[in-house]
Formats: sequence, C-alpha cells, structure tokens
Amino acid sequence: MSEKKAIALVWFRNDLRTLDHKGLRKVIESGHKVIAYYTFNPRHFETLKWGFKKTDRFRGQFLIESVRALKKSLQALNISLIIDSKPPEEGLPKWIKKFQVQQIYLQHEWTEEEKKEEESVAEQISPSVGWNRHYEQFLFHPSDLPFSRSQIPEVFGSFRKRCEKEIKVRPLSPSLSAMEPSNLIEKAYSLPNLTDLGLESIVQDKRTAFPFIGGTSAGTERLEHYFWKSKKLSYYKNTRNGLVGTDYSSKFSSWLANGSLSPKMIYWEIKRYEKEIQKNQSTYWLIFELIWRDYFKYISLKHGNKVFKIGGILERDYHWKTDQRLFNEWAEGRTSEPFVNANMIELKQTGWMSNRGRQNVASYFAKDMKMDWRIGAAYFESLLVDYDVHSNYGNWMYVSGVGNDPRDRKFDVQWQAERYDAQGKFQKQWLQKTLF
Repeated sequence: MSEKKAIALVWFRNDLRTLDHKGLRKVIESGHKVIAYYTFNPRHFETLKWGFKKTDRFRGQFLIESVRALKKSLQALNISLIIDSKPPEEGLPKWIKKFQVQQIYLQHEWTEEEKKEEESVAEQISPSVGWNRHYEQFLFHPSDLPFSRSQIPEVFGSFRKRCEKEIKVRPLSPSLSAMEPSNLIEKAYSLPNLTDLGLESIVQDKRTAFPFIGGTSAGTERLEHYFWKSKKLSYYKNTRNGLVGTDYSSKFSSWLANGSLSPKMIYWEIKRYEKEIQKNQSTYWLIFELIWRDYFKYISLKHGNKVFKIGGILERDYHWKTDQRLFNEWAEGRTSEPFVNANMIELKQTGWMSNRGRQNVASYFAKDMKMDWRIGAAYFESLLVDYDVHSNYGNWMYVSGVGNDPRDRKFDVQWQAERYDAQGKFQKQWLQKTLF
C-alpha cells in the first residue's frame, strides 16, 4: 500500500494568480497533496460609520472576477479552490481539520487586519501545523534590499537610486506543471455574486476609463494591448496625467492590487519591449511607477500601524475635522470646485479615478477642507478597483502632510484643472446632465 500523502493548503489573499507565484511552486514541488482556499470575508463588506461599505460593488465585482479566474487557473493545475464566505478564523480551521492539513502556504502580509486574521486562525488550529510565508508582492525582494528595514529612506529618491544601482530584479518563477488529477477534491465550490455580498449590482457607465474585468488573463490581455498592439508604452510619460479614455495610463494597478499580476511580470515584459521595440523615457517611467509602489510597501513595513494613525509616520499634530456634511459634499461631488466634483462623480460611478485626480481630491479634502485624511483614505478603499492598502495610505499621508513628502505641498486645484483639463473635456463629461 502506498503511503498517504500529507496535505498542504495554499491560503490566497492578495496573490490571486498561479503565474510567478513562489509559494505555489514550492508547495507543488514539496510532494504534498495540495488544496487552495479563499474566503470572501464578511468583515470586508461591512458598512462603516460614515455610511459606505468597506468594500463596495466595483471592487467587489473585480474581486469576484479575479477569484473566478484563479479557480480556473488552479483547476488547470488539478488543484481545487475552496471558496468560503466566513471570517478566516471561523472557516479555515474547519477545512484544516477536515482535510488534516499539515502545512499552510501564504503570502507574507504585515498590515494589522491581515496579521490579526493569521493570529486568530493559529489560535484555532494545532500548533503542529506549519506556516510557510513568502514575499510575493514586491519588485525588489526584501532579502535583496541594500539597507535594513529600520534604515529604509524616508525620501523616495534616495530609495529608488540605491535600489536601481544595487539590486537586480529577480527572474520570474518557472511555469508550473499540473499535478495528478487525483489531487482534486470532489466537491465543486461556487462563487458568490454581488447580492450575496450585500452589494448593489453594476450597470457599466459608458464614460468609464476602466471597462476591464478581473483576473490574470484579463490583466495579461491588457498588457498585450498596451505594449504590443497599441505600443502606448512608448508614450506613457507624456500621457500618464490624462483624464479621459482607457489608454492615457496602463491601468495595471488593479491587477497588481489583488495579485492577479505580479510587478515582475510587468517589469520583465517592459524589458522585452525595450529590447524588441523601443527603450525611452516612457518605458523607464513605468518601471519608475513600479518602484513607487514598492516604496510605499516598504514604508508600511518599516513604520507598521503608524500609517493608519492620524499623525501619520511624521506624528504631526494638525487639527482635523470629522464633519459628516462636509464629507458628503466631497464624496457626492458637491464642493465649490468643479474639478474636484468631476473626479469624485467619476469615482462614484465607475470605481476609477486618474492619478492626477486622486492627488487633487485628496489634497483638497485634507488641505482645503481640513478633514481627517483617514476618512478619505477609507472612502478610496471602498470604491477604488485598484485599492492597495500600502499605496492608498502611503499616498494619502503624502498629500496630507503627514507622510513622505519632504515639501508638504498643497495642490492648487484650479491651476491643476487649467493645466490638465484646459478644454474642460473631463469636467463636461462628468458634470453635464445627460438626457438619458
């Protein structure tokens, strides 16, 4: 009789892919029988005291699509994905017990909610179960940094220059071979819909700059279009501050945020593009943006929960307001600034906003309205399809004067509108009443 294989479980969270996934490769190579797990944690869909959901319909829909794509990719590897709808500390221990799981593989997370989830699960299961954590979300791997965690620079330029000079981006993880069909478990697990998550349905706004769906395949299709079919990458630096249309920016951030794409997948495709098509300031600028993304992750890794405190990483003592009426005016696009209003309506209607728009509405919220910046950050978390905890809170701290901006700048919203929407095309698109 053959010896029964030990079972390992891969706990997916913000790493919803099978490509370039070190943890998944390691568990397959370990010789274990493998199952995968994802839960639509009900805590992520609760209504907050400010009247909006922690995760609303646009991000919810993109997440459902991403998990659907993950399930399909895992199926091709003969790995079953258990789809749950309970908090992990309630659901996961039951599955671990049922399948007698001996090893858990997961992406290394360090922000508060994720850490608490892991601790709560650990309390409910046998201490003999092994935990295997891997960093999957960086361009520059933490082990390769030229400085210790405590010495991570507080100015982006210093971080970027040393990393560019002293680190080589690691190669992509090799493609995975499918496991034996006997690895599959019999039961099929279905995905929730928006109604199941307590969210309203979506009718896509024809004006949206983000008409895309979630999942690795959709992300790689977007990459194929932006790089190879349209060659928009060659013009990225000139168009990245655009406001209207799908191609003024890459839009990769949404697939990066939930891990449907890895930053290395994009980086090495840029390098191939530079070799085969063109290398210029625009190709470098997209790498530059990937480094910014890394930087905010490292800032939260260095400072921990300070990124969620009102004084930010600088521990500055400003006088912030918490006024529901003022918040509603901003969120609904009813302020005295048309440019702010247009961006906020776009966000509410589509779950998307340009980078230029985000900087302006966040600066206006914190510096003009003097509202507690964390409320604005939570609202972005609710609606933005590409919400990423590190980039979101890092950027909000930055524009609010409690983060990594050494100059503590304030955006002149009217000047910004004149420069980036000189003809008023964007503002007309979102502020004019439609006939239908």
